[in-house]
Amino acid sequence: MAGGKQTPRQKMINLMYLVFIAMLAMQIDQEIIRSYKDTNQSLTDTRLMVENKNDKIFEATLKAKAVSSPEVYGPMLVQYQELKAKTNDLVGFIDGLKNKMSTEAEYNSDPSIPVEESFTALNNTEPSTTTFFKDGDEKTLSPQSNELKTKVDALRQYIVTTFGSNVQLKDVATRANKMMVAEFPKGDKRANKGWTQYKFYNQPLVAALSNLEVIQSEARNLQSDALTSMLQEKVDADIKFDAYEALVSGPSSVMKGEPAEIKVAIGTFASSVPGLAITGARVVNGQGIITPATGAVGTQELKGQISFTDKNGKVHTLPYAHTLNVVSGAEALKEQSGAILAADKMNVLYRGLSNPVSGSILGANLEATTLSAAGASVSGGRGKWNVTPAGGNEVTLTIAGKSPSGKMISQPFKFRVKNIPPPRGEIRGKSYDVMPANMISKQTLTATLKDFDFPVSFNVVSFKVKVPGKAVMSVNGSSLAPVESLTKGLRAGDNIAIFDVQATAQGLSGVVLPNIGGVVISVL
Repeated sequence: MAGGKQTPRQKMINLMYLVFIAMLAMQIDQEIIRSYKDTNQSLTDTRLMVENKNDKIFEATLKAKAVSSPEVYGPMLVQYQELKAKTNDLVGFIDGLKNKMSTEAEYNSDPSIPVEESFTALNNTEPSTTTFFKDGDEKTLSPQSNELKTKVDALRQYIVTTFGSNVQLKDVATRANKMMVAEFPKGDKRANKGWTQYKFYNQPLVAALSNLEVIQSEARNLQSDALTSMLQEKVDADIKFDAYEALVSGPSSVMKGEPAEIKVAIGTFASSVPGLAITGARVVNGQGIITPATGAVGTQELKGQISFTDKNGKVHTLPYAHTLNVVSGAEALKEQSGAILAADKMNVLYRGLSNPVSGSILGANLEATTLSAAGASVSGGRGKWNVTPAGGNEVTLTIAGKSPSGKMISQPFKFRVKNIPPPRGEIRGKSYDVMPANMISKQTLTATLKDFDFPVSFNVVSFKVKVPGKAVMSVNGSSLAPVESLTKGLRAGDNIAIFDVQATAQGLSGVVLPNIGGVVISVL
């Protein structure tokens, strides 16, 4: 080669090197194109999964809640529907751009077609350049470019304006402000180019499609996160009063001079109720306690109002009434007839549980007073029994005893029989939690039944996990350690669904557990 003199053999070797280098460069290009295509397909699959989840699960739940609690969820449903409309507008517009460029490049997006057959189309830079730049001039944006920016800005501005001041949705607004943009921040001029030039000018079709898919995926994820947060925002409000009744608990008869106590509460009452006020009573631990005067014989009508403020700031006022008979003593009791029986816990017997029940017959000896029930087992005595109902929705308890005059008294009482409330799955004490992906496998799933007065506990024995883009995994036990492999590659905003939770119960016999609520984990 020195002096420009080459033998025929040397010229042939040099030519072979050039051919080899060209073939190697083409192979490298094909690998890059294949990687882009696979990534783009993965993004598309994930977005479609999010869309399906939004429509079939979370949106349907929000609509149902808006029907049952219009004051709480009605405004949120309107906000979500506006968000969905703007997101659909952006995603649909981008689909049109992608179809236009693919048609111009004669690209078939069927995933089964090998990349080698689509290499020329995917490597074509003409469609993206002419679509986003007028006459292919890098300095002049096309109408399609301007419309894309307008729709991206409209979605971002709606999210920030609507949700920016909401504590529960503030993170969604913050992310939209950062990610849902069609222009670089001030001072950020990558390679001295604007956002559109950087993303689409002279870019291969596969790169342009991927850049557009990223926008669509981020829009759908923001929509999904807003919807999930809307449901989560009121999860505590679901354990709320949606049908109200004033409960009055106390004796209907009392002997002259004997102390008496009457309790007034909201069913189901809590130990702390905002704004709770009860006329004629002192409030202690969520209950109003009335101490009536018992110094004179006669009938007393105890009436008043109970009011409280719910979580939406609305004040509810309910009337209550109770009749108390003050009798003159043991001699009068001999002339009385009738019986008293009350369930200690909300006048409802829970199926499969030992329910404490108290009862007495006026003037009768408690030692000889009995309680029986068809369709339930009864234990105890002296006015205190434990009743464990079996099947059916109602059970009749019959209390029997002798009055002071020797007369046999027997009186039936009907009680409702209910299953225990459904427990719910929890991670770190929450049914919805946010954490980094690497922390998910270190968690333990529990099942709890909050604010339930009976000693029932649950042991999780199995559950299922769904991670975006991956098949459902069944897990035995309560640890999330087996799902560690599924969590790799997750990104912020991805939602992991834990469902079909199975558990055994301690303290509950002969009753099939109700459906156990699942858990949603959002990746931080």
